[in-house]
Amino acid sequence: MEEATTGTAGASNSIGTGQDIVSELSNLDFSKIAMSDVIGYLVQFGKNVILAIIVYFVGRFIIKYAVKALRAVTQRRKVEASLTSFLISLVSISLNLLLAIIIIGILGIDTSSFLAVFASAGIAVGMALSGTLQNFAGGVLILLLKPYKVGDFIEAQGFAGTVREIQIFSTILTTPDNQTIIIPNGPLATGSLKNSTKAPDRRVDIDVEVAYGTNPDDVRHVLEAIIQADERILKTPADRAPFLPMTTMSASSIVFQMRIWAKAADYWPVKFETTEKVYRELGKAGIEIPFQQIDVHMK
Repeated sequence: MEEATTGTAGASNSIGTGQDIVSELSNLDFSKIAMSDVIGYLVQFGKNVILAIIVYFVGRFIIKYAVKALRAVTQRRKVEASLTSFLISLVSISLNLLLAIIIIGILGIDTSSFLAVFASAGIAVGMALSGTLQNFAGGVLILLLKPYKVGDFIEAQGFAGTVREIQIFSTILTTPDNQTIIIPNGPLATGSLKNSTKAPDRRVDIDVEVAYGTNPDDVRHVLEAIIQADERILKTPADRAPFLPMTTMSASSIVFQMRIWAKAADYWPVKFETTEKVYRELGKAGIEIPFQQIDVHMK
């Protein structure tokens, strides 16, 4: 009897323990647990956002300082302006991309998976932006081969102007009437291009028309006097000496050509001013400058 009583008591104790556990579980407030998790997540996310903002402004300051320092170093070492602008543009884009990846990591996004997605997407984007990559390659070729540099006057792709800046993907020109032209580097690196200031000297050709019956020696005497009076016109060496051939006998005039040389920077002033001097001095010498005319003979 005692053993039976003991067994019954043990069974009742086990049942009581199980009822206590169920009772405790039923008393738990799962809504409070879920709310505390949400609040904890929001607090942590808020901290990450604040940290990301701080990192952004600090990173922007560092990038600005790094770009400024790079510009100062290139100027101190007298690096070409075209290469300087290209390097600054490349460094700025690279550092800003690195900053964006760091901020994404701070916000809790897995950067490894992000980079994998970015790499796979980069292939598709690269195919879609093949022209842009071609322009990047063109910019590298321009800096290596140096068909032109900042300050040169070029003609390409139907435009003409002074090179103001060579960027990663494009070259910026300023036209003589102060318009801005942006040309992709790809066509500039692979297409035809005319650089008017790459050589130190340029030849200035001016056609001079005089009436039939004019003594050629008189014309050359006037033209030579104009040349000798202008120090910007080169007289030496022998291949830069002025040349005044008679080139054409047209319908109403004979044509001489002034073939004179000047520094590339003096090309346009010499051309314009010499043309005006020719007109004035021929008039003073009594040499007729003809105009288009038709002689009609009546029988």
